[in-house]
Amino acid sequence: MAMKVGDKVPHFTAKDSKGIIFDSSTVIGKKPTVIYFYPKDDTRVCTEQACSFRDSYQDFTDLGAEVIGVSGDSTTSHQKFSEKYQLPFTLLSDNDKKLRNLFGVPTALFGLIPGRVTYVIDEKGIVRLIFDNLSGKIHIEKALQMLKKIV
Repeated sequence: MAMKVGDKVPHFTAKDSKGIIFDSSTVIGKKPTVIYFYPKDDTRVCTEQACSFRDSYQDFTDLGAEVIGVSGDSTTSHQKFSEKYQLPFTLLSDNDKKLRNLFGVPTALFGLIPGRVTYVIDEKGIVRLIFDNLSGKIHIEKALQMLKKIV
């Protein structure tokens, strides 16, 4: 079942780019969080999106927010992607689609491509914005707009 605005984000764990288990309870419910799901590391639109989050990362941290990227790529792929583009935020590996299913992230283009969806979550762990759009860069703008309203 897809997550909706107003829902509380359930607890989850996943491996980060270093192969370390990330526990959502270290962030969710403690500070505003932006979780963005993207199709694939090192592809044109996904790279543009990740680099836009990187370039605006200070704006997010100034608002007290954490940014987390999620795709089905391996931890090794995430590590290379993160190092290549100097990404300062956490990337989680969702190769079993557990997180996509938990959040209800749809697939795009007739089910061929994993969806690109951004969730803005407040400091209580409540989803405040769900933005589903294949364009990468606009996600950053929408997430910052919502964060400015809720912090």
